[in-house]
Amino acid sequence: MKMLTAKNKKDLPELYATEEQGAEAMAVVKFFCPWNSWTWYAVEFDGEDRFFGLVDGQFKELGYFLLSELMSVKGPGGLRIERDLYFRPTKIKDLQ
Repeated sequence: MKMLTAKNKKDLPELYATEEQGAEAMAVVKFFCPWNSWTWYAVEFDGEDRFFGLVDGQFKELGYFLLSELMSVKGPGGLRIERDLYFRPTKIKDLQ
């Protein structure tokens, strides 16, 4: 599975583009870890590697995360971080 499609890249605003929207900003892409509860919601993308969005792990927090890091994670049995193919854009406030 492709971690990020051309359409995903096109749909994601550039970094800092939604800064004024606060919790009204839309998470466009969702990544998840199939062997635990960690989830990453991408709101903005620099076009290469860096996202800004909501990270839901031990705590929920807004911050930056890297596509390259998500792609490098290897779990039990060779599992990898995946993109949720069925995720619909959702406001950050509705994910918190």
